[in-house]
Amino acid sequence: MDAQIKHYENKLAYEIDSWDAHQAILNNEKVIILDVRSPEAYTNEHIPVAENFHHRLMNEETVRRLDRSYTYVTYCDGIGCNASTKGAYKLAKLGIRVKELIGGLEWWKRDGYATEGLFSQQGISCNCD
Repeated sequence: MDAQIKHYENKLAYEIDSWDAHQAILNNEKVIILDVRSPEAYTNEHIPVAENFHHRLMNEETVRRLDRSYTYVTYCDGIGCNASTKGAYKLAKLGIRVKELIGGLEWWKRDGYATEGLFSQQGISCNCD
């Protein structure tokens, strides 16, 4: 039973769903949403408050600019993409607090939240200037 409890504690500690991420944004919690896909994918569509930081560019030098008082939430296209896992792994190895967005952009949109970009979707507004 202890192993099972630890498993679920870890999931909650290292993953976040769309609703919780959206609430964290609305409540001005210390989270920064990172789209860890290519700049082209980010241009096409992204979460409105997300910053683009391609996982392939993450290293000791490039993460120096990150404010370590924040939790970073990585995301990519969805469950068929592992860029968010690669980004979360690299950030964690470099000492950055990070969570992975469950279902990525696909589940963000499925849950009705808006996106920005060339192929954006109207949805529930983030009110996130």
